[in-house]
Amino acid sequence: MRLAAYNGSPKGERGNSNFLLRHFLDGVMETPGHSYELAHLSKVKEQERFVELFTGADAVILAFPLYTDMMPGIVKAFFESLEPLCGREGNPPIGFIIQSGFPESVHMRGLESYLEQLSRRLGCRYLGTVLRGGVEGMRAQPAFVTRGLLSSIRELGRGFGRTGELDRELIRRIGNRERLSPLRLLFTRTIGNWMAKKAFWDRRMKENYAYERRLAQPYVEPPEGW
Repeated sequence: MRLAAYNGSPKGERGNSNFLLRHFLDGVMETPGHSYELAHLSKVKEQERFVELFTGADAVILAFPLYTDMMPGIVKAFFESLEPLCGREGNPPIGFIIQSGFPESVHMRGLESYLEQLSRRLGCRYLGTVLRGGVEGMRAQPAFVTRGLLSSIRELGRGFGRTGELDRELIRRIGNRERLSPLRLLFTRTIGNWMAKKAFWDRRMKENYAYERRLAQPYVEPPEGW
C-alpha cells in the first residue's frame, strides 16, 4: 500500500498533529509491504506536489488541528485544490485524525460531518475520523500521562496496515469524552485551570519574555491624544 499522509498543522513538524500522525505511521509500518510519503501542508508552495501525491496514493490519511470549530486555512486550500478530482475514478480512500485543545469530542462533531460529506463529493471511500481533545501541551506532559493515547494511535495504525481500515471501536475509545461530567467540569474550571497555568502557560510566557507583562491592559485607557 502506498499511503499519502498529510500534516495540516500550520506549525508543521512542530505541531501536535504531526506528533500523533507519526505514531500512527509507525504502527502502519509494522506490517511489511507498505510505504508512505508525509507532506506538510504548511509548505504552501508545494501545493502541486500535494495533489500529485494524492492521485498516486492507494490510501490517504490527513491529520490537522481544530481551528475555530473547523480547520486551518492551509487545509481548506488543499481541499479546494482537489476539486478537479471530484468523481475521478480511482480516487483513494481517505481518513482523518483531528486533534483539539478542547477536552470534549463534541466540539469536533460538526467538522466530522463535513469531512464525511467531503469524502463523498470527492468520490473517495470514507475511512472515518479520529477525534481527540485535550491535546494542547501534550508533549510537555510526563510520558505516563500520554502513554495510553500514543499506544492507541499506534494500534490504530497497526490495524490499518493489516486491513486498510480504521477500527471504529478504537476510534471511539481514542475519542475519550464526548462531554465532561459535571464533576470533571468543575475540576477543569478550578484546579485544572490553575495547574495548566502554572505548568504550561506561565512557563511559555517566561520563555518568550512576556511574563512580566501578563497583566497588561493596553486598551483599557485610550492612548494620549485620542
